[in-house]
Amino acid sequence: MDVRIGIQNVAREVVIESAETTEQVTQTVRDAISGSTGLVLSDSKGRQVIVPAGVIGYVEVGAEEPRRVGFAAQA
Repeated sequence: MDVRIGIQNVAREVVIESAETTEQVTQTVRDAISGSTGLVLSDSKGRQVIVPAGVIGYVEVGAEEPRRVGFAAQA
């Protein structure tokens, strides 16, 4: 699933391909914002992205899609 994070005063957004569920990502974002801590998310390759909660403009959590396999799966 794609997670897009908009950061205040930064033109580009951070895009992460996450293996977590929508509920897990949403709860992690809520915890970070309510606790004024850093938002820590892991992507599907095991890398971590840390964003200070005070500069988060928005977080867009995409719908979960099953993996597509094969040549005919291109959209």
